Amino acid sequence: MALSRRGFLAASCAGAAGVALPTATARAATWETVLSGSFASYSALESAWNYRYPWGSDHNGSARMYASASDHNHVFLDGSGVLAIRASRINWDEGTSSADPHLPIRYHSGAVHAKQQVRVTDQFPNWEVKGEFQAPPARGTWPAFWLTGVNSWPPESDILEYKGDTRNWSNTYRNADGGWSSTTTPVANPGAWHSYRAWIAKVSATDVDIHYYVDDKWVGQHRGANFVNQPMWIIINLQMEGSSGSSGPSGDTLYRARDVYVGRTRA
Repeated sequence: MALSRRGFLAASCAGAAGVALPTATARAATWETVLSGSFASYSALESAWNYRYPWGSDHNGSARMYASASDHNHVFLDGSGVLAIRASRINWDEGTSSADPHLPIRYHSGAVHAKQQVRVTDQFPNWEVKGEFQAPPARGTWPAFWLTGVNSWPPESDILEYKGDTRNWSNTYRNADGGWSSTTTPVANPGAWHSYRAWIAKVSATDVDIHYYVDDKWVGQHRGANFVNQPMWIIINLQMEGSSGSSGPSGDTLYRARDVYVGRTRA
């Protein structure tokens, strides 16, 4: 079941799904909300989020991101607190992506990144990042809700990632050995509303534990080395093809988000 902030911290003492969670700092800390209700209007959206990726329009798939305050063809609000991203197939040559692996651009799509960054520190030792999403699972569609380093890569944490089928990937770049920790969770009908959540807790001077949840069910725990004091962007995007396979859909694809929330403890 869903828990309030107080309930979640209390439950941490006993652990979720039989897994002990770090609680010493949580019990002594004050909870605060830092992002909520940002899809209520375009003014709310644009005060909390920037359009496209932090680095521009291209990334690791075949979609180029087009969105701005005056262009809502690919990132738009539906008036009921829902953010929608639309990927559309194009039928002209737009060259290749500027990002590795430099795939041909075959789609126009959208992305947003939050102005609020996640940074685990002594002052803010615990973070919760969550939202509800309708994610397309078709071959060639690559929706994501993820965190990545502001100043460098890694760190990275993927809270929602579908790669062309009905499995959600929860991923953490471990840093310590140059590899990934990944938990795959089968999700019945990802195109319906489901909730995805990460609880990020400082466990040492350098490291964090990240607990991942799908539909309020704990699905995995990963250790992220050298995440402490590293600011991370929060990104929602609909990339296409790449790791999700090809060829992708010939028409439009929609990815929807609502109730995206970020909170933290202040020690």
